[in-house]
Amino acid sequence: MSGLCGWIGYGDSVSENQELIRKMAAPLARFDKSIFHGLAGKNSGLAVSASSDNAHIHQEEGVFVAIWGKPRFRDPRLAELSRTAGLAKALADQWCAKGEQVFEGLEGAFALCVLRERDGGSEAVLATDRMGTYPISFDAADKRLIFGSSADSILLHPSANSRVSSQSLYDYIYFHMVPGPGSIYEAQKRLLPGEYLLYRNGRSEIRRYWEMHFLENEKRPFQELKHDFLEVLHSSVREAVDGQQVGAFLSGGTDSSTIAGVLGEVTGQPARTYSIGFDASGYDEMEYARIAARHFSTRHQEYYVTPDDIVAAIPQVAAVFDQPFGNSSAIPTYYCARMAQADGLSRMLGGDGGDELFGGNVRYAKQHLFSLYEQAPSLLRSALIEPLIFGVPGGGTVPLIRKARSYIEQASIPMPARTETYNLLDHYGREAVFTPEFLSAINLNYPASLLDETYHQNGARSLINKMLAFDRKFTLADNDLPKVAKGCELAGIQAVFPLISDEVVAFSLRLEPQLKLKGTKLRYFFKEALRGFLPDEIIAKQKHGFGLPFGVWLRHHKPLQALAADSLSDLRARNIIRGDFIEKLLGHHLDEHAGYHGTMVWVLLMLEQWFKQRQDSRSAT
Repeated sequence: MSGLCGWIGYGDSVSENQELIRKMAAPLARFDKSIFHGLAGKNSGLAVSASSDNAHIHQEEGVFVAIWGKPRFRDPRLAELSRTAGLAKALADQWCAKGEQVFEGLEGAFALCVLRERDGGSEAVLATDRMGTYPISFDAADKRLIFGSSADSILLHPSANSRVSSQSLYDYIYFHMVPGPGSIYEAQKRLLPGEYLLYRNGRSEIRRYWEMHFLENEKRPFQELKHDFLEVLHSSVREAVDGQQVGAFLSGGTDSSTIAGVLGEVTGQPARTYSIGFDASGYDEMEYARIAARHFSTRHQEYYVTPDDIVAAIPQVAAVFDQPFGNSSAIPTYYCARMAQADGLSRMLGGDGGDELFGGNVRYAKQHLFSLYEQAPSLLRSALIEPLIFGVPGGGTVPLIRKARSYIEQASIPMPARTETYNLLDHYGREAVFTPEFLSAINLNYPASLLDETYHQNGARSLINKMLAFDRKFTLADNDLPKVAKGCELAGIQAVFPLISDEVVAFSLRLEPQLKLKGTKLRYFFKEALRGFLPDEIIAKQKHGFGLPFGVWLRHHKPLQALAADSLSDLRARNIIRGDFIEKLLGHHLDEHAGYHGTMVWVLLMLEQWFKQRQDSRSAT
C-alpha cells in the first residue's frame, strides 16, 4: 500500500534511524511500486511511500513533514505557496506559525505528520482527512510515538508492542471488522475521521478538527439545488481524474452508474468501466451494469468470479489487510480492480459514500418506520395499543398480530441499539460461540457503548442525519473505504472516492432531511436530480452491490469446503471459538440456511487467515 510511517522520541543515531525508517516503510510498498521518501533525525524518523503526485516531504531546522495524499489550502496565498514551494513546505511554515489552526484551512483526502525536534523536548502532530479516507494508526507509550498508515509498519519498530487484543477479536466477530479507534493490537489506536493527535514531551492528546454539522432548515428551490449538485458532481469527478488513466467500478447501482456517466462527460471520452458477476441465483446484478454501460456508451469489461477464484484470493486478501476484515465484497472488488490494472489504468473511481450522504441504505427507511411508533403518545401506547396487541389469546399464531408484536418490540428499542436487532452474534448467543476462557477477559458491553457514543455525539436533530453521521464512521471509515482501498491495493491500483469529496459532503450537509429520505423513499433528491441522466431502470432498482455467494458455493465446492474446514479447525486450536459451535456451524447451520450462516463461516475463516498471514508468519521468523 501507499502511506506514511515514522516515530519520535526514540534513538540517538541518525544513520541507524535512517536504516530503521526504511525497514518500517517496506510494508507500504508491498503490493505496488510506491516511491520511497524518508527523513531521519537524532531521535525521529519519517517516510512517505506513494506515487510521486501523492507523496510530499520536507525538512528544515529540526522540522520534518510528510504528507500522503493531496490536501489543499483554502487560503489562495497558501495554495500558491504550495504550488511554488511545495505542499510539505507550505504546511511546515503554517505549523510553525499557527500550530493546530493549520487544519482549519485544509481540504481533500490525506494523512500527514509533522515532527519537531527541540532541545527542550519533542513535538509531533498526526492527522487524517475528514472522511477517514487515508488511515493512520499510532502507538504512544514510554515517552515515544510510533505511527503509520499500516499496523505492519508500526510493528517493525523495535519498541512496538505486538500483543493482540482479545477485546478487538471479540469486536471483530461482532462487527465483522475491528472498529476504530481500536486496533487489533492492544497498544495501537487509530485516528477517526477528522481527528488529529498532538504529541508534546511524551504526552499525547487526540482532538477533532472537523465534524459533520447539518443545516437542517435551509430551504432552496429544487432547480437551484439540482444545478449546484450537478456542478459539484462534475467538479469532484474531474478532481478525482486529475490527469490519470482512470476507470470506474460499475455495479449497476445509482452511485456507480452516476460516476460512470459523469466520468465520460468530464473526460470527453467513453468511460472505462468494470463489473463483477456471479453464476448464482439471486446474486448476479450484471444486467443493471450492462444497462448503465449501454446508456453511457462506456468501454465496459466484465468478469464472473468463480469458487476457484475465491479459494485463490482468500490468502491474498487476508494478507493485504493489517486488521482482520470480514466483508466478503473485498474479493469481487479485487478482481474488478485487477481487470483495470491489466488494462494499464492507475486509478479506480468508487461510488462509495453516496448512500451515507444522501440517504440510500434500506435500513434508513426501516428505522423511519420504527420511529413513527416512538412519535405516538406514550399513554396511548402503554394503555391501549400494547395491551390490545399483546393481550390477544393465541395472537402469536396469527400472522398479522405476530407482525404487529414484532414491530412494537423492535420500535421500543432505542437507537442505535435498534440497528443491531439482527446482529449475527446475538442470534447465536455469545456463550454458544466463544470459549469461557476467552469471554472472561472481554467487556461484552463495549460494542453497544461504542455504538451509543458514536450515535449521540453528533448534534443532528433528524433521525436520517443522525444515522448518516453514524455511518460516516461505521459504514465508511471502518468498512467500505478500507474494503475498496485494500482491494485496489492488492491489484496494484489506487482507489479514489468522488462522492465523498469535501464539495459533495458540504452540499449534502445543507440538504433538508426530507430530501434525503422522503417518507420511505430513499435518496429522494439524488434520484430526482439525476432523473433523465440515469436510466429509469437504475433509478428504480433495489440496492444490491457486489454480494458474494460464499455460503451457497460452500455447500458444493470441495476446495472451498476444505479451505473453510481447515481454517476453522486451526482457529479452534486458538481457544477463542468453541469447537462444538464450529462443528454445528459447518454442519447443521449451513444445511439450514447456507447464505445466512455462510457469513459467520466467512468471518471466522478470514480471522484465521489473518492469523496465518500475520501472527504465525512473524513467529516463524
